[in-house]
Amino acid sequence: MNRRDFLTTGLAGGVALTAGLSPQRADAKTPGRFRLNYAPHFGMFRNLAGDDPIDQIRFMADQGFRSLQDNGLRDRPKQWRQQVRAEMDRRGMSMGTFIATAEFGSPTFTSGRKHLRSQILFDMQKSLEVARQMDARWMIVVPGKIDDRLSAEQQMAHAVELLKRCAELCEHDSRVMVLEPLNGRGMFLRSTSQARRICRAVDSPACKLMFDVADQPASSGRLIPNIEECWDEIAYFQVGDNPGRKEPGTGQIDFRSVFRHITARRFDGLLGMEHGNSRPGEEGEQRVIDAYVAHEMA
Repeated sequence: MNRRDFLTTGLAGGVALTAGLSPQRADAKTPGRFRLNYAPHFGMFRNLAGDDPIDQIRFMADQGFRSLQDNGLRDRPKQWRQQVRAEMDRRGMSMGTFIATAEFGSPTFTSGRKHLRSQILFDMQKSLEVARQMDARWMIVVPGKIDDRLSAEQQMAHAVELLKRCAELCEHDSRVMVLEPLNGRGMFLRSTSQARRICRAVDSPACKLMFDVADQPASSGRLIPNIEECWDEIAYFQVGDNPGRKEPGTGQIDFRSVFRHITARRFDGLLGMEHGNSRPGEEGEQRVIDAYVAHEMA
């Protein structure tokens, strides 16, 4: 995935929770319509559901979605999180990923510097508190930039050592950090194959891979083989078509085959809907829902 501002993705839906909720606009309640557990984000259906996050949760549930993800969850006000958690519990929804630690300007994991290590461990402790509050199982880790002062072997050793420390914290709390490769310039973790090797080196059930479908070559015919190559380390998928990073059916990825394969493999994790809408307004939001229904067929 290209470098992006994680902490603002989906935050447009983070308006104040109102006492009086606007009317629900879902035309039909369709629980259980999806075989796979897709997780939209706040703001994805704001035209159909309204700006209030509680209304958005209700709308998602009524459309058959069983989870949602919120990249900026850790930085939300505690009261906001409490109210969101209560509504999700009422609707039987689970929280998907949120960002535990992500750095785009510093070699946080690769440098071995004590102050950066201390900051990462502090971030993980704070994130685990949020995970407990929200009953969230998965937390995103982006392990920073390359440290040009060090050899590749030294950087890998530092990263694996610190990830082991983080994994110990997560294991104790029954949480899982998912490593997200980013193809931005200078980033340390850039590919799924590299992330798989790191997960195996860390050797912990609390250190797994987030597999971003949109980051895979759309026309190489290697998407499903790449999924299979990493399967034992994948804990979470991110979904978006390529090119354009919009809903399935707007690019070149054969999502019917991808979803069929993941279903056949009995994947019981979440698939984060990490994409934009190809069209604006209510029409565009309904088009997103219809795309997921259509691409699970046959």
